[in-house]
Amino acid sequence: MGALVIQLTPAFVFGALYALRARTLRAQGRPVEGWRVACWWSGLAIIVAVLASPLATLADERFSAHMAEHLLLADVAALLLVLGLTGPLLAPLLRNPLLGPLRHLSHPVPALVLWALDLAVWHLPGPHEAAIRHEAVHALQHILFIGLGLNMWMALLGPLPKPAWFGNLARLGYVVSVRLYGTVLANVFVWAERPIYDVYEGGTTDQVVAGSIMMVEGSILTLGLGCWLFLRAARHGEERQELLELAEARGVALDERRAARAVAAGRGEELRRRILEGSA
Repeated sequence: MGALVIQLTPAFVFGALYALRARTLRAQGRPVEGWRVACWWSGLAIIVAVLASPLATLADERFSAHMAEHLLLADVAALLLVLGLTGPLLAPLLRNPLLGPLRHLSHPVPALVLWALDLAVWHLPGPHEAAIRHEAVHALQHILFIGLGLNMWMALLGPLPKPAWFGNLARLGYVVSVRLYGTVLANVFVWAERPIYDVYEGGTTDQVVAGSIMMVEGSILTLGLGCWLFLRAARHGEERQELLELAEARGVALDERRAARAVAAGRGEELRRRILEGSA
């Protein structure tokens, strides 16, 4: 019970902070979009439901259940939480002298490396079995899975500024790297001739099911993100061209690189307003 409280406390704390900040922004006339709010609360709901449901108990007995639990937490819930964030929501944290510098961890390179190392370490027999045998270690495992999973998705989908080189092609490479890494790990479980962990029931068959769950979930996410990147590239190209044509019609100097940066940062409407005002 103590470990469950430790794991659920961050969900309730961050939920309360999100609600307060969203209310402040709404009072300032800058409300958070409804779909983002829905994503945030859906992510928190998944975390609470997974940790407080019978799946958590079954996860101590079956590796397949444990795999499903971790994928829901580190992939699905973390992804939804990131989709619920905006720059104005994060502004107080980014201004904090202690927390602000942590934003550099969401750069695509350290974000991917930290996520991959965390996944690798916790699937080694020693740390993995320790998490099953000791509640405190299991709580730490879940917190790191969620936190570093959130950071990994933040590098791809979050509202923080991205490096200039991290365009659509680089983002696709990022998604492929994440899924390829997960696929390699999943294949280890599928093709192992004996159970890797001694703490579960079900033996090799259950281990194969766990690896298969990992591959199927990864394939679905990859397909969804691939479609998103395709649509994003098409939408950004169209918006960039509209800005360039508007600037030309208004006699405002605007080069293609500046228009592309504004669109990629989600500031197309701001640039459009400046063009109309003649102050771009």
